[in-house]
Amino acid sequence: MRSADARSTGPVPASHPLARHTRLIDIVGDTARVRARGVALGELARIDNEDGERLLARAIELDGDLVTLQVLGGGKGLSSHADVRFLGRPLDTVCSTSLLGRVFDGTGLPRDGGPELTGERRVPVDGAQINPVRRRLPQNMIRTDIPMIDVFNCLVESQKIPVFSIAGEPYNALLARIGFQADADVVVFGGIGLVFDDFHFFRRSFEDQGVFHRTVMFVALAGDPVTERLPVPDLALAVAERFAVEEGQRVLVLLTDMTAWADALKEEGITLERIPANRGYMGDLYTQLAQRYERACQFLDGGSVTVLTVTTIPGNDITHPVPDNTGYITEGQFYLHDGMIDPFGSLSRLKQRVIGSSTREDHGQVMNAMIRLYAQAEEAARKQAMAFDLSDFDRRLLHFGMLFRSRFMAIDVSMPLEAALDACWQSMAECFRPGELPIRPSLVQRYFPHPEAGP
Repeated sequence: MRSADARSTGPVPASHPLARHTRLIDIVGDTARVRARGVALGELARIDNEDGERLLARAIELDGDLVTLQVLGGGKGLSSHADVRFLGRPLDTVCSTSLLGRVFDGTGLPRDGGPELTGERRVPVDGAQINPVRRRLPQNMIRTDIPMIDVFNCLVESQKIPVFSIAGEPYNALLARIGFQADADVVVFGGIGLVFDDFHFFRRSFEDQGVFHRTVMFVALAGDPVTERLPVPDLALAVAERFAVEEGQRVLVLLTDMTAWADALKEEGITLERIPANRGYMGDLYTQLAQRYERACQFLDGGSVTVLTVTTIPGNDITHPVPDNTGYITEGQFYLHDGMIDPFGSLSRLKQRVIGSSTREDHGQVMNAMIRLYAQAEEAARKQAMAFDLSDFDRRLLHFGMLFRSRFMAIDVSMPLEAALDACWQSMAECFRPGELPIRPSLVQRYFPHPEAGP
């Protein structure tokens, strides 16, 4: 059982106008109902159970004086005679540099054994969307040293983009690498329903790579109540927004896994007996996802918030409601399968804003040529599989395809953008003559490693 002070929320303000309530009408799953007047939607409550356990809850539905509470610590063991006190404020979190290098749970309380951050300024997690006139058009690239991102689908400051993947793929390893290699000032990590091994992997990775001192982690483990998964994106985004606005920091938000978050939303809707829409998910799934993703922003007079998430695809069905709705909200996706980032399934809709302007002049031409040649290599591989005769050019395409996969597509490959572009030129030079490349001649003359030598 959790300790009596594990979910402590601090003292209730003496001036709070609402009385204590000592009788819950009913308890269903992780929700409970109580009669109270003057409660606001989203208001936070403290529940003192009869056994001394203290829990947080928030009002998620109002029907006259009937208030439905979402118990963030889970409803298991909750007594109908528990003491409920409304706190007169929404769920909030500390916002200061004291957060850096700390790990918190799904309610914003310390998970790392460190002290609670008392006396610090707190901000609501359900903030309003940014006024469009305060946004600036994206124009800066975030370097990750991952060639399949930097060369072919650049990550841009203030972009919102998911990693689409099926279960079992190394998407957490990819997310961790982006976290400690990305050119960002602050990393805010949100773990949603992580098994302990994955949580330990992320923390160890950030510590070993020397970025933990500028990282904040909010983690709801798989063994925690499902309701603790729901606030994680809001906590992470609220903290990221404050660092960006008030400190002028470039903040990278990493969330995994948004499908687990959507499943928690579905479970909440079922508990509240709401009418489902598609495959059991509620009809507001798009809105719920968009409210989180749209907090990615390049501020006119501050820093930026970039949102990178993992969205697992159940059964590899891209029409599943979570990836399907996500695709309409975000600005592309990184598609991970067979341990590699697929160059054809991946897309960054903002890459044209930085390619050639903040990167080397040959970037756009090299990117297009490499993808075109790799597509031809895939076609040559199909011809070979069907026992068609292969030309000399086909055989060189097959060799190029092998080089492309080994040098660029594996997620453990790491090199700066300029080195990756040079490696692209080298790979093309090993397989093709200068005149065979679909690249502007002036760039071939300048960058081709051995223009006089054939393959």
